[in-house]
Amino acid sequence: MWVIEEENKVLTKRGKIQLFKALIVEDSAIFRKLLKETLHSRFPSMEIFEASEGEEALQIINANPPDLIFMDIRLPGESGLELTSKVKAKYPDVVVIIMTSYDTPEYREAAGQAKANYFLSKGSSSKEGILKLVESILAGQ
Repeated sequence: MWVIEEENKVLTKRGKIQLFKALIVEDSAIFRKLLKETLHSRFPSMEIFEASEGEEALQIINANPPDLIFMDIRLPGESGLELTSKVKAKYPDVVVIIMTSYDTPEYREAAGQAKANYFLSKGSSSKEGILKLVESILAGQ
């Protein structure tokens, strides 16, 4: 289980200092920047990687598997749903949060079939809601 040490805002796991690693896979540079700033505001010691498309994301994941991935559905080339399936097949413990502007029942079902852990609508998710979700993920790991 991950614990936030309030004194120095370091994430620890079982008493050992470890960096919690997140990856944001999103083709919008503006959205990536905003999400990264939001995460760093609450979790300053979190190591955050970024990718704008699937191939770049896979290279990052294979070199340094993250604990958490924020995955857009619509990406250049491979879709976020296809990428999620590949990631979960190789790294089943990685938590994947699908984030999309296309909140439809079909996409929600496809995200579940791809084994995504969470599905969030960009239009209705608040910064605080995202941070609370990440905190609950940290508490459960």
